[in-house]
Amino acid sequence: MKLHTLLQSLHPLAPFEFEDVEVTSIENDNRKVTKGSLFVCVKGYTVDGHQFAASAVQNGAVAILAEKPLDLPVPVIVVTNTVRAMAVLGDAFYSHPTQKLHLIGITGTNGKTTTSHLIEKIFADFGKKTGLIGTMYTKIGNQMYETKNTTPESLTLQKLFKQMVDEKVEVAVMEVSSHALDLGRVHGCAFDTAVFTNLTQDHLDYHQTMAEYKRAKGLLFSQLGNAFSDHEPKFAILNVDDEATKMYEKSTAAHVISYGIDLPADISARNISMNAGGTTFELVTPLGASVVTTKLVGKFNVYNVLASIAVALVYRIPLKQIIESIEAVQGVPGRMELVDEGQSYAVIVDYAHTPDSLENVLKTIGQFANERIYVIVGCGGDRDRTKRPLMAQIAVKYGTNPIFTSDNPRSEDPLAILKDMEAGVSGETYQVIVDRKEAIHFAVKAAKPGDIILIAGKGHETYQQIGNQILAFDDRLVAKEAIKGESGCI
Repeated sequence: MKLHTLLQSLHPLAPFEFEDVEVTSIENDNRKVTKGSLFVCVKGYTVDGHQFAASAVQNGAVAILAEKPLDLPVPVIVVTNTVRAMAVLGDAFYSHPTQKLHLIGITGTNGKTTTSHLIEKIFADFGKKTGLIGTMYTKIGNQMYETKNTTPESLTLQKLFKQMVDEKVEVAVMEVSSHALDLGRVHGCAFDTAVFTNLTQDHLDYHQTMAEYKRAKGLLFSQLGNAFSDHEPKFAILNVDDEATKMYEKSTAAHVISYGIDLPADISARNISMNAGGTTFELVTPLGASVVTTKLVGKFNVYNVLASIAVALVYRIPLKQIIESIEAVQGVPGRMELVDEGQSYAVIVDYAHTPDSLENVLKTIGQFANERIYVIVGCGGDRDRTKRPLMAQIAVKYGTNPIFTSDNPRSEDPLAILKDMEAGVSGETYQVIVDRKEAIHFAVKAAKPGDIILIAGKGHETYQQIGNQILAFDDRLVAKEAIKGESGCI
């Protein structure tokens, strides 16, 4: 694409008078620059991309997008905000790919991953080629790709969506984090449907206040558009049982479809029963009522199922087929995932890393637990410190044998993180085992028939970040090793 053509999408009033050149790619990492690249200088938390502009030119960049003038032998386009401009240019360079897809975005503190997987499964079973972008990976058709963030930055997103279009994907489902919304990563993404799961405390290290966190989540709904269209209607799928829904309903002109359990809703569940093997409930919709039996456990998963059903219904997928897809789902990796090696006690691995998600999981386990409940839990370093004592309080309240251990301490001292947790449970009974592997082995060795061990916080993750090191660590594999009595058992 010619530079002048690309810049026409950037600012209708700015007189960009540069020599026209052919732009073959857009990059914000100078190491990825090749001949013909437009390099975008982004000011990050620790690194300023302007420092690498000269290196980008040496690597073949034919133009630079910056926030200040730079003395370089190629056109330097100066804008107020390169992150915002990068989203515009990425969307234009890749020919507005999300306008050629049905794009479904899911935001909320908990449930995004499970809900996105359920939705993707329903559409795939219905015969649609699907794409999925989220915490665990990116999936295009049946091909998996690694992702670093729940929601990638704008250039990566647009490139992925272009790949989806090229590979004939019809429906794309994406987890949309509050960080991505606040930082403008999804600018240019033409969402057809936005889903809200719930809002509880998380990410206050970034947002500072719950009000700001709530506002950031609401951007997904306010950005749905303001026009009513019979050809391409927009839908906001909102959890009526969550107080934040009131704000999000006011924030959007899209058609609102509500789901819930406790309050009247368009899509609702009643007569919920559950055990360790799954959950059964009566689904009530404007199209009639049906009994749903899912292998997903817990009231929180009923919400995820209801949200998924609501999305599928607005796309006119038959209710019977939706339920068949839901009931076929065996589970989502790292979400209430059983580690079964034939032992006489249960081991469950779950991603619960917020006070609300940990409480939900433990309440669910409490409904079918007959013996002791071991809770192995820690808190991430360089993240919201205020939730650490809350996590400890919940572990002590709902677990009979709480064990505090390391999560991903990152640059913090693991002992300091554990001290923050302990501050919330003075006088209570618990154990502290700093090494996560040792904590898991300890619980497995101590468990008796009928006990339940919950390993919380990391779920599907296959690493542990300690200082600057990224170490291989998978709770599921460590638990299996401990159960089998292999090397490392205490």
